[in-house]
Amino acid sequence: MSTTGFTGHAHTAHEPAHVHTEIPLRHDWTVAETRALYELPLLELVYRAQSVHRSVWKDNKVQLCSLLSIKTGGCPEDCGYCPQAARYQTGVKAEKLMAVPEVLEAAKTAREAGATRFCMGAAWREVKDGPQFDSVIEMVKGVKTLGMEACCTLGMVTDSQAKRLKDAGLDAYNHNLDTSEGHYGDIISTRTYDDRLKTLARVRNAGIGVCCGGIIGLGESIDDRCHMMVTLANQPQHPESVPVNALVPVKGTPLADNERVDSLEMVRTIAVARILMPASMVRLSAGRSQMNEEAQLLCMMAGANSVFFGDKLLTTGNPEYEQDMSLFERAGLKPLEPNVDKPQQQ
Repeated sequence: MSTTGFTGHAHTAHEPAHVHTEIPLRHDWTVAETRALYELPLLELVYRAQSVHRSVWKDNKVQLCSLLSIKTGGCPEDCGYCPQAARYQTGVKAEKLMAVPEVLEAAKTAREAGATRFCMGAAWREVKDGPQFDSVIEMVKGVKTLGMEACCTLGMVTDSQAKRLKDAGLDAYNHNLDTSEGHYGDIISTRTYDDRLKTLARVRNAGIGVCCGGIIGLGESIDDRCHMMVTLANQPQHPESVPVNALVPVKGTPLADNERVDSLEMVRTIAVARILMPASMVRLSAGRSQMNEEAQLLCMMAGANSVFFGDKLLTTGNPEYEQDMSLFERAGLKPLEPNVDKPQQQ
């Protein structure tokens, strides 16, 4: 195996428009070779991941993203980690969908704070046609007029709904795999793994960028983590965005007593994701609040080039804005400029 973790039987694929790389993108990874990477001595693994990262992302900038829960709580699903599931007593109250002007005001505030991507999340099992979806379409259009990338996570979508989102200007749709197919049934029973893959296919077929990653700390094995990453990397096209989340245990959920993930496990997962998917934006997502600054920087050295900032990620805590900006300044980290058109004149 080469120092980057690539073998000679590489396959090429479509590459995201925002990056150019001479590294061939593989779609034939095996769990065995992925686990071999995961179990390398940590500094060797980080070195290999950083080598891949720098060959693709030459300016080494970090994208700042903001996430807003536009419809909180009351979800009918039974995801074992989620405080928004209606069946769990977590203190999260079901709320109505936010009004369009309120969402756009939040997006404007995020843009002024440095965010180039604005993500909107609704606690739905699936999108339903009607006034609420019409409002989401208007939110997407409004975010685009601010000159930001627009992202949504709304649950499962149909082909026609994906087309409407694309026509509105949606840049990315988030729909995480969460874990491996083998471990999935231990975490969720209200939808199947195949349901998730079908949603990803519909989003991709509509021409929308795919944002898809997972959560570690769900009681999964190392092989489960590797299976999940192989599933992502062996898609016909790598996700443009791969969020890596650490479980934030919430009282009242079935996984409330799970041990917190060791920060070095986050580093390993990010490093492997970077090697398997060189041209994807790897996002250091939930769980960052339980990591010290050195661990966060190590994650970035391992290939993370995007973070969510603000005081909340949907309903769980996140490092304060001032802390983030202080860390980036002291570390000399530069924000990535938006890869979208300038704001439209009002």
